Amino acid sequence: MAETADGSYDADDGIVGEGPESDEEMPLADHIEEMVYRLGVVLVVIAIVSGVVFPFGERIINFLWYSVLPGGDIARPRVYHPLGLILSRLKVATLAGFVIGLPVFVYQTYLFMRPGLFPQERRYYLASVPASLVLGVFGVLFAYFLILPAIFTYFLTYSQDAAVIAFGLIETFDLIVLMMGLFAAVFQIPLFVMLAIMMGLTTRAWLAAKRLYFWGAFLGIAFLFSPDPTGMAPILVAGTMIGLFEATLLVLRWVRR
Repeated sequence: MAETADGSYDADDGIVGEGPESDEEMPLADHIEEMVYRLGVVLVVIAIVSGVVFPFGERIINFLWYSVLPGGDIARPRVYHPLGLILSRLKVATLAGFVIGLPVFVYQTYLFMRPGLFPQERRYYLASVPASLVLGVFGVLFAYFLILPAIFTYFLTYSQDAAVIAFGLIETFDLIVLMMGLFAAVFQIPLFVMLAIMMGLTTRAWLAAKRLYFWGAFLGIAFLFSPDPTGMAPILVAGTMIGLFEATLLVLRWVRR
């Protein structure tokens, strides 16, 4: 692709064009081997972080549990499985590993794609590594302060007059961990949209024209990964995804990208 005056690349010249000098042809087997290696690095980092956090899992569970659930006997966790506490500790440790693993994943994809990237594209990609961690932390905090309290308040409102409420440790903590991890991933949407546009893979106008397809995909993902049968959690997840997507397009329109 030809480089324009502003440093971007003209997609009108076609998809196939001269790549950077570091771009070399590699056999498919080598590409697959490197991709597996990069994913392995991410999994190792997640495992290491999870191992470090695991001994503190019970403290983190108590903190999260009594922060998002109401006080008193209603919030007291019930353990219905002999390994319930250990499994919950493992899940909260994995959540920590997942959040730290997000920027590692972005960096490993950068290393995988680096030979085929122009210098300007490399700068964009490297800048996205710390941004990924910041967005992941914001996603966890968003779920902690807004989403989880709203979900459990809704649960209590529609069920407390019809049944005796008892929160099982495994089932309830599954929802807490899943929502935090899901929102850490959801908050990566602005990053990947910005990155795709800055690297010339797509345009804001194309994304805006196809927004209904993205909305449908967001709804499908939200209902697929949420364990809430009432539909409250998927609606909140999908609404957040759509809001982040549209906010990113609005910012891009404002800066005329």
